[in-house]
This record gives sequence, structure tokens and C-alpha cells, in this order.
Amino acid sequence: MTAVVETAGIAVRGLGKGYRSSVALRDCTFDLPAGRVAALVGANGAGKTTLLTVLSGLLRPDAGEFTLRPGERVAFVAQEKPVYKHLTPRVVLQLAARLNLVWDQARAQAWLERFDIPLDRRCGQLSGGQRTQVALAVAIGSRPTLLLLDEPLADLDPLARTEVMRDLLSEVADSGATVVMSTHIVTELSGVVDHLLLLAHGTLLADGDLDELLAAHVMVVGPRAQESPVRGEVLWDKHLDGQSLFLVRTPTTPVVSAPWVVRPVSLEDYVLALLSATRKGDVA
Repeated sequence: MTAVVETAGIAVRGLGKGYRSSVALRDCTFDLPAGRVAALVGANGAGKTTLLTVLSGLLRPDAGEFTLRPGERVAFVAQEKPVYKHLTPRVVLQLAARLNLVWDQARAQAWLERFDIPLDRRCGQLSGGQRTQVALAVAIGSRPTLLLLDEPLADLDPLARTEVMRDLLSEVADSGATVVMSTHIVTELSGVVDHLLLLAHGTLLADGDLDELLAAHVMVVGPRAQESPVRGEVLWDKHLDGQSLFLVRTPTTPVVSAPWVVRPVSLEDYVLALLSATRKGDVA
């Protein structure tokens, strides 16, 4: 079931969702403060789309609940970027103006003009990337306080992804909107997001402020060994011919003796290590 009560942002408690014989979400619980930009990360089939669809109100969970702030205006851009192919972008915006209680026509149209989207060409004649821009323009024009994006940049080339990401977050930053953006391309998130939600097989592996999560872990690299020379919880390890790597959760930056080296953990390090550990059965 879902409920709406006063809360700092999104509060999710024990969400579960299954499809026939498969489980898409399993006891998913987290808090997301208002105004954060959260990356929802996981491999294909991890449950990212299901979670976003539940939070959008389009799908009812089988278990648990979530709460949003009163009066939250939610915009959801699905992975398929659904637009009416027989309509032009100009008409799509006119339709959106009729369907949304809050609508900013100038803002939506400026987005399309910024990326040179033909306003009077049918959406079915646009490229996949151009249809993505139409869907984003509709979302932006509705002035959401909660923006849910499911693989929003998948149809764009690498250069366009960087530009669109920057401009999109600039659009929502001034309004203080909360953003949850799913992706499996970790490299495009650095310097963009401030909160991490990491899913694997429907289970939430990590949740929290990104800087705090990364600061609480180190990567220890040295000669091949069965155990880490650093005290703490080893979340992942990898052993090559003459080298071992350990991802260790530790409250302080440890000091090690050569030839061991301790280095900070990047977002890519952290995500790939935890996902790799789930494949080996090391992380629940």
C-alpha cells in the first residue's frame, strides 16, 4: 500500500514486488532526503524500473509502503520514452499543458529549442535521442518536485549525454526538486549525484550519502594474500597472479607498510566491487 505523510523526502519501508515466479523487489527500505540527486544503480534486471514505477504510483507493490511529502508533484520519464508518434513536439507540449495542473510552457519549449528539436515534425519521424528530449521537455515543463528518470540518457551519444545531464540537473537545482535517476553506466555519474541507491537481484545493497559511503571504505592493493592487512569488514576481494585487492569498510584511513598500498575508493570501484561480490555470494 502507499501513504502520503509529511516527511523529509522519500521514505520507503519494506517494498516488495514479484512477477509470477520472479521477485523484482525484496524488502526494499531507505530514506532519501528532499533535494537530493540520487543514482539508482544496478545491472539489468536488478529491479530499478520496478522501483521507479512503484514510486511513480503506476504500479502497486505487493508488500511494504512508501511516503512522499504532501503536495509532491511527480514526473516519471520511463525507459521507453513514450510519446505519441503521430503528434509533433509542439502538439505534445500543448497536450501536456492540458493534462498537468502545473505547467510551464516557456520552460518546456526552451528545452526543445536548446537541443534543436524540430517542433513541427512528427515524433515518429524523430530519432530515439530526439524523442528522449521531447519526453524530458514534458517532465521539465510540469515543474516536478520529484523527478524519476529511468535510463534517461540511453538513447543519446556520449557527448550529448554529458550536455543533457548538466543542463537537466541545472534545470531542477533551482527548484530544489528531488531526483532519482536509474542507470547502469556508472562513469556518467561522477560529480553529478550526491546519493546512491545500489540494487542487485531486487535487494538494496547500499544506500546513503555518496561522499560518506565512499569515505567509509578503502581499496587495499598489494602482493597476493589470503587476508587483508587492514582491519575492517572485507566486502570484496580479487586475487590475480601476483596481486590481491580488498575493498574494506573501515572508520579511519589505515596505515600499511610497503609493498601494500591504500587508496581512496571511487564510485566505480565501490559499485563494481559490491555487484561482483553478489555474483560470488559474498553479499546478501
